[in-house]
Amino acid sequence: MAGFRQRVPVLWDVAMVAHPSVTLLVDLSEGEGAVYDTHGRRERGSVVVGLLPGDVRAGGRSRVECLQIRLEPVAAAAMLGPSAELTGSVVSLEDLWGRDAGRAEDRLRAAASWDERFTIAAEILGRRPATRRIDPEVAHAWRRVLLTRGRLRVDGLADEVGWSRKRLWSRFRSQLGISPKRAARLVRFDHAAHLLAAGHAPAGVATESGYTDQSHLHREVRTFAGLTPAAVAVAPWLTIDDVAWPASSPAEAR
Repeated sequence: MAGFRQRVPVLWDVAMVAHPSVTLLVDLSEGEGAVYDTHGRRERGSVVVGLLPGDVRAGGRSRVECLQIRLEPVAAAAMLGPSAELTGSVVSLEDLWGRDAGRAEDRLRAAASWDERFTIAAEILGRRPATRRIDPEVAHAWRRVLLTRGRLRVDGLADEVGWSRKRLWSRFRSQLGISPKRAARLVRFDHAAHLLAAGHAPAGVATESGYTDQSHLHREVRTFAGLTPAAVAVAPWLTIDDVAWPASSPAEAR
């Protein structure tokens, strides 16, 4: 989790870069809050950003305060409903949780500190009933993709879990809304994008991330972010990650 606050009421506009997680953005603003624009569709307030949302921009003209929560797709599929409905989309949290969304916002908005908000959010998520069961084999395959940073032979995942390739591909896609191969590409892109944001040269990033060459990296960055590697390197959504998502504890990004 991470807390974000835009203290000055000025126009802001940020491109959201694809990430191998389902992202909850709980709007705690007192005013208009943030607006999310994707594929020509606009959502305001608290939203859930699924895997592979495409070209998504967040913006506004007022003071904004929000809590961002990243969920592994395995956890998101259990807590939020069929993940396939979230893949490639930005959905209002109210559409998924109904009145519970407003109640959660009110509790979080009334909290005295970000630490208290993190505690409340963890409690709320922990009490959400599981809406579906995720196969252990699917969860294992996802963890393997993450641990290898997408650099693995995805056909071998079926052998690891003792399933046929057809069965794993079908269950993985139906439960997480994405194929194992696409998941590996997304995780590999995420690793490369953060290397670019850390100032590494594209040629070196391509080698370290397992791309065939720099042109291959360029194509994948275009596919997942709609940007060039140079633009990804300075994307605010990535450059604040070291502040917002430290290794040990949540932090507030201002």
